[in-house]
Amino acid sequence: MRGARFNPKGVPALYLGLTIMTAVKEANQGFAHRIDPCVLCSYEVDCDDIVDLTTEEARGEFAIALEDMACAWATALGDAERPASWSIYDRLRSRHVAGIVVPSFAPSAQDEDRNLVLWDWGPDLPHKVTVFDPSGRLPKDQLSWS
Repeated sequence: MRGARFNPKGVPALYLGLTIMTAVKEANQGFAHRIDPCVLCSYEVDCDDIVDLTTEEARGEFAIALEDMACAWATALGDAERPASWSIYDRLRSRHVAGIVVPSFAPSAQDEDRNLVLWDWGPDLPHKVTVFDPSGRLPKDQLSWS
């Protein structure tokens, strides 16, 4: 695993757009007129230990700078450097935080666009996340994609 904005290399994370449009913006990273094939689905989330980092007050409580959240993480990785945003994971996971609500940093994101980033999730409480698929349309395993 190479990591991403809020999860260091080797740390699994589930990134969820809180609206359909935010999910599309995140999946396409600014290429709104050239959408790559993708599957959009909804999740049912019942998760404790979430920190909302969308306000200055909340970021201040955890000594997190918006600049670190918004850092050019992919450039840092390309330069063999550790992105500043990974320090957020270090600081919060040591306090048993399961995930964060963050602004979207996708190129076309608006101020109201938000993501939920989870580091600890599964089928059971207190960090329960399940895909919403009442009709059973989604593939059941990787073989379904070939």
